[in-house]
Amino acid sequence: MIKVQEMVAALLPKFKQLAHFFTRQGLAVGANLLYGLLCVRALGVQEYAKFAVLFGFMGTLTFLLDAGVSNTLTPLVGERIQDLKLIADCVAAIRRVAFYSYLIVAPIAGVILTLIVQRQHWGATVVAEMIGVLLATAWFSRVNANYGLALVVLRDRNYYYRVQMMGAVGALALLGTSLALHRFNIYVGILLNVAQTIFMGTLNYRRVRKLLGTGGRALPHLQRAILRLAVPNLPNTLFYAVQGQITLTLIVIFGRTTGVADIGALSRLSQIFVIFNQVNLILVEPFFAKLPVARLKQHYLLAIAAAASCCALFSGLAFAFPGIFLWLLGPKYYELRAEAGLVILGGSCAYMYGFMWLIHTSRRFIYWWTTVANIALVVLVEIFFILQYDLSSVRNVLKMNIATGLASVLVTVACGVYGFWRGPRSIEMHAS
Repeated sequence: MIKVQEMVAALLPKFKQLAHFFTRQGLAVGANLLYGLLCVRALGVQEYAKFAVLFGFMGTLTFLLDAGVSNTLTPLVGERIQDLKLIADCVAAIRRVAFYSYLIVAPIAGVILTLIVQRQHWGATVVAEMIGVLLATAWFSRVNANYGLALVVLRDRNYYYRVQMMGAVGALALLGTSLALHRFNIYVGILLNVAQTIFMGTLNYRRVRKLLGTGGRALPHLQRAILRLAVPNLPNTLFYAVQGQITLTLIVIFGRTTGVADIGALSRLSQIFVIFNQVNLILVEPFFAKLPVARLKQHYLLAIAAAASCCALFSGLAFAFPGIFLWLLGPKYYELRAEAGLVILGGSCAYMYGFMWLIHTSRRFIYWWTTVANIALVVLVEIFFILQYDLSSVRNVLKMNIATGLASVLVTVACGVYGFWRGPRSIEMHAS
């Protein structure tokens, strides 16, 4: 009886945190999901294809600009959350590294986007507008992510949730107003999304500066510590920045505009996993970062089993009742019944990979061999599909996405086993 009471006392705060998260952050994620689904329904196939390509590449560029750098804040700070000077210096060092990465990555991304969409014949003006929006929004997305994570480390989750809700609900309200007034088009949809990103990034930046009381200094030894944690994952991060959009890219290159719209619309279904990815970032990673070693293995195995069971149930639901998911996309996409199940299964594989990767990063289970093995195995799977399947078919591209996701999960499981056997990666946290 005493053990049961102790367990309940230990778990009750966690349930309260989850309830708080889903009532606050869940509203923001739900509003963003509804925003995307309304865009799918309101825009024509040709216009939504452009919308999907732009925001697909925006996600890739944001991921590239981060390159795993922001995730180093939690393991760098660890349990020293009261040391505001350390946090301020770490945030400043991360900002410095991110600025240099933007100078390198942003121009390259603009050129790549131009080359990829050439086959769609959208015109130079449209492509130039897409590049401008891409570069501006990607920078503010980076600011929003960096300072949003700093708020999580500072335990100011209430403000973080509030900003997310204000941005998401505000953008959704403006979208609804434009639809009611029959003034909605692709430019309105894009600009509202851009305004939401700038709004949230600005508020998070101001809040963190107020809490810390200083801008911090980008000290060289902290930059070295950041790079020591981030660089082993860098090839993997860069690879997955591209890999995350491989389905859309292959359809843009090999398929037709209708296929681009289909993939873009189906990807909205994968956004259902966003709220659970936010749980990982806000609750799971900090929990495992400060968990005592003696309790780590038991909690790790329980967390993996729970996540895998939920993914299996969700994927089974999508295959058994695809109409539930397709109703969200509207009648233009109702024939994609088999594809709905495939995209949810692919999203489940991606979620499991990200879930385990985040826990490994929080415990510094970061090794070069896992990066090399993951990239090599995924590339081999993709080469097999390119040689054996017709990748102008949406269904075949989604099957390839599932296969590559399973390959990454396999390597990540091996990384976890090795991490418990070998131990975490050491880092330098003090000036020489």
